[in-house]
Amino acid sequence: MMITEQQMDEFRLSGESVRIVRDGIPANDVYGIVVAWDEESIVIRRINKRVVKLSRTYKLERATDERGEPDALNVT
Repeated sequence: MMITEQQMDEFRLSGESVRIVRDGIPANDVYGIVVAWDEESIVIRRINKRVVKLSRTYKLERATDERGEPDALNVT
């Protein structure tokens, strides 16, 4: 399930930390805050102040919530 525009805007405005679950390995998760997005991608500012552009097909969830499994494996 893709996150809605309204939910993205709420994350951006609140500055709440999020987790991007890319695969089944927790060490590969990306943590940070939502900076920007478009139809295909999301920009996250990581804790170290670097920005990362990721596909919106990855699962986005609150960093404080328990880690969920990825919706589908994204194979490129």
